[in-house]
Amino acid sequence: MTILRWVLEAILILMFLMAGFGKVAGSKMHREGFEHWRLPQWFRVVTGLVELIGAALLIIGFWHKDFVIAGALVLGVTAIGGIITHLRVKDSFKDMSMILLLGIISFVLLFITI
Repeated sequence: MTILRWVLEAILILMFLMAGFGKVAGSKMHREGFEHWRLPQWFRVVTGLVELIGAALLIIGFWHKDFVIAGALVLGVTAIGGIITHLRVKDSFKDMSMILLLGIISFVLLFITI
């Protein structure tokens, strides 16, 4: 189970580091996304910081298992917010599939760590 936990952690760390840095840096894709979802740009920065904090908690979790629980929970709840955002603007399943997958991975990680 430990190897599975490490693999899931690594996937989430990489994905949320990329997404978090992109949001905080204000990449064109993320700016346009938040306009499409009718969300303010300051919320993009906040979301990016939350994603980076969640990824940092997972990184610490390689040494301290309790941090995995906190990081997976933060990222799982963030993913729920992303899914709700996609549903609110009636995005296609294709547009929502990545955050849905990351949310599932976050909650699987949470439950195998507890």
